[in-house]
Order: sequence, then structure tokens, then C-alpha cells
Amino acid sequence: MNKKERYKLFIEYFSKTQPNPKTELHYRNPFELVIAVILSAQCTDKRVNLVTPKLFEKFPTPEHLANASYAEVFEIIKSVSYPNNKSKHIVEMAKKIVQDYGSVVPKDIKELQKLPGVGRKSANVIASVIYSQPAMAVDTHVFRVSKRLGLVSENAKTPLAVEKELVKNIPKKYIPHAHHWLILHGRYICLAKKPLCEICQIKHFCKFIEKNQEKNTSNTDVNEI
Repeated sequence: MNKKERYKLFIEYFSKTQPNPKTELHYRNPFELVIAVILSAQCTDKRVNLVTPKLFEKFPTPEHLANASYAEVFEIIKSVSYPNNKSKHIVEMAKKIVQDYGSVVPKDIKELQKLPGVGRKSANVIASVIYSQPAMAVDTHVFRVSKRLGLVSENAKTPLAVEKELVKNIPKKYIPHAHHWLILHGRYICLAKKPLCEICQIKHFCKFIEKNQEKNTSNTDVNEI
């Protein structure tokens, strides 16, 4: 099976089974999503969702958070990973949004990356989720699953390389959805250490499965000689 056929089957399957996938981060507006995305770096969405309600209640607007101290924020988010750095990032992010963007979260990916704590991956998430832009955020799940399915080449060694291949091959209207499809599949089925291949519904076009079958067949042939 070639790459074009894999993409076709990938889009067909998830378009039917998950036509409107959503981020698992809880938020009510663009500003809250930016905070949640910053907090989610190297941390689970479940953990982030436990701390954000209190944070959003105490600092409901960019202005409120911009006037907060790092210590105040730290006390609320201290159970997430790297709370010291993230406390500083979200306070400084709020200040920049207030001062440079009139308290409105920017749409442009380059502008989003100017916000403290927001790198390319995070900017792509925000642009995709809030503004439905054809931006592909590549986290560990997207990187792993796209490789296993055979959607990207073995030569794609970096998140940026994987991002470029996915964006090149997925029609623009599906890119915001495809980001979630790959993440959710990686989070619940195509696990890093032990993928649940036995219950996977897309293994018929998975390159990882295909390779393992070929390997097993080859080993069987050798043993029979």
C-alpha cells in the first residue's frame, strides 16, 4: 500500500467515526485555551484540567492575570510539571497580550509564538482549535502515530519535518481535525510502549502492523528451511 492510499483511508475512517473531534483541554475562550496549552507542556490534559478551574476563577481576564504575582499563580498550578517556569510564562503571556494585542489572543502563528511559553507546537494548537486554521501541531502522539501508520517517511526525524509532510498530504479542511485524530488515537489506542493493535480499527492500513507481519512471515520461512 502506498502513502496516498494510506492518507485516503485515514481521512475516510476518521471523518466517519470522529467528524468533530475536540481538544480534551477545558476552556471557555481563547485566552483560557492559551493558558491551558502552556500548562499542558510535558503534562497530561487531565492534570491541567484539575488546576485550571481555580486559576480561571481567580484570574478571569488577561488584565487580572497580568497583575498577578508569580507566587499567586504558582500556588494554584504547583501540581503540574515545571510550575515555576509556567507561573512566569502565563503571567508574562498575559502582560504581553494586554500590552501588545489589546487583550485579544492573536490569530497569526508567528505572533502567537511571541507569547512567553508558546512555541511552534503550542501556536499551532491555538491557531487550529480557536481559529480553525490549517495548522498541524506535532506532539509525541502525532509524531509516533503518523510514523507508525506510514503517513510520513522514515526520513522525517523532527517534529517540523513530520508537520510539513502531514500538511502537504492532508487537505486543508481536514488538518485541524487530523491533529486531534492522531493525538486521540495515540493517547488511547496506539500507545507508545504497547500499542493496542488487537482492538485497533485502522490496522488494515497501518505500516507498523504491515512490517511486523512481514517480519513474522520471514522468520517462519527461515524456521521451516
